[in-house]
Amino acid sequence: MIAITDLPQLNAVLNSIATIFLLAGFVFIKKKNISAHMRMMWSAFIVSALFLIGYLIFHYHVGSVGYDGTGWIRPVYFAILISHIILAMVNLPMILITMYRAVRKDFDRHKKIARWTWPVWMYVSVTGVLVYVMMELSGSYDKLYYLP
Repeated sequence: MIAITDLPQLNAVLNSIATIFLLAGFVFIKKKNISAHMRMMWSAFIVSALFLIGYLIFHYHVGSVGYDGTGWIRPVYFAILISHIILAMVNLPMILITMYRAVRKDFDRHKKIARWTWPVWMYVSVTGVLVYVMMELSGSYDKLYYLP
């Protein structure tokens, strides 16, 4: 069984896996391997959905976890976090529209939005891992181990 305190690490792993699938999907579409591209993008979508479920469960139970880093890294962390959150909110509908257009085989319109969706999705996946690493290194998650 996974404990609530394990979810940040699990979510970082899921984001890392999504990043790998996104990169592979990009390579496959550049090589015109559409079936492999589709498998990678669906895999990224499923892994990202699992991440979102884990993220929502964690924050439902724990609430907000403050960042304990100090010094020059603190404003860097918040710049990354704020851009990550804003782009994640923008990216979710973009992903859904992009996937919908692919399923409907509306490839001209799919390509137009995918040019924007993919880099934003990559940024959100990578910065999600980076936020986790920064939280872990600062000791911000340490207080979770004392939850009742």
